[in-house]
Amino acid sequence: MTPRWLVASVLMVAVTWSSPATATPFFFSTGSPDGLIATASRPESPGKIEIESADDFVVSGANTLTLTSATFQGLLPSGAPLSSVANVRVEIYRVFPNDSANPPSGNVPTRVNSPSDVAFASRESAAGDLTFTPGIVNSSFTAAKSVLNGIHPLPSQTTGGEGPVTGEQVQFNVVFSTPFTLPADHYFFVPQVQLTSGDFFWLSAPRPIVSPGTPFPAGTTDLQSWIRNGDLDPNWLRIGMDIVGGSPAPTFNATFTLSGESVPVSEPSTLLLLGSGLTGLCGLRWRRRRQYSFSAPSIRPPEPRAVACAPTRRPLRSWGSASPTSRRSG
Repeated sequence: MTPRWLVASVLMVAVTWSSPATATPFFFSTGSPDGLIATASRPESPGKIEIESADDFVVSGANTLTLTSATFQGLLPSGAPLSSVANVRVEIYRVFPNDSANPPSGNVPTRVNSPSDVAFASRESAAGDLTFTPGIVNSSFTAAKSVLNGIHPLPSQTTGGEGPVTGEQVQFNVVFSTPFTLPADHYFFVPQVQLTSGDFFWLSAPRPIVSPGTPFPAGTTDLQSWIRNGDLDPNWLRIGMDIVGGSPAPTFNATFTLSGESVPVSEPSTLLLLGSGLTGLCGLRWRRRRQYSFSAPSIRPPEPRAVACAPTRRPLRSWGSASPTSRRSG
């Protein structure tokens, strides 16, 4: 096999090895609402400051998640038509200190395990990145506490919450027209709903997660929910430990599910080692063949050569001259 064919073989093996691995379904759920708290979460709009409520999930192992859909449950004002939903936005944050200024400003008790300063990615119905379908789960549902206006920096962060809130329990089914591509990491999910009137409140879920929720992968931690508004940005507050407070202070999850496909990531170092090894073996084989051809050439017997023989020349005799015997005297 010539070196050219050997290199071609190596390239074919590398391409075959690096072909996409089989995707597996991904699903995560925090379970059903527990009625403990409901927190506002809305994009900025005329006359209203932005509020972001966040809860976490994990993409584990050497995988990349293609996030294609999600659901979340919250409260609309009692009697509000579903048509009052003007816009839905979903943001994905990584965990601080990723995508953040570090050290932080110090305007909140802690930034450990909080969402980052800025979003990793976002999708919005107004931009055509997602579509949503709201559906009423319960015409009346009450959460024992709420957070809407009581979001303040140190030292006024602990307000105890803002009392109970009642409204229509609605589930939003969201399909991402442009899916999120999320490498293995720890993330926060932030849904925001803009209404033509009133405010949307995201409902809490049990922490730790219970059935029908999905346990976190082994070796990872289920972090608590966080919140901020445009005045507190880029900082965040823990909904339970910082805002509600108490001894002991509660901690909360929020109600949502995520669906998509998880794809194992091929390791570039493995492919590089494979290609280098095969190329080295091919080069060694070619080199040995060249060394053999120079050190042990085939020996051929000499070809016979034709030898030209000169013709025998005899002395010329002059015509009319006498032979030696004829010159003798008689």
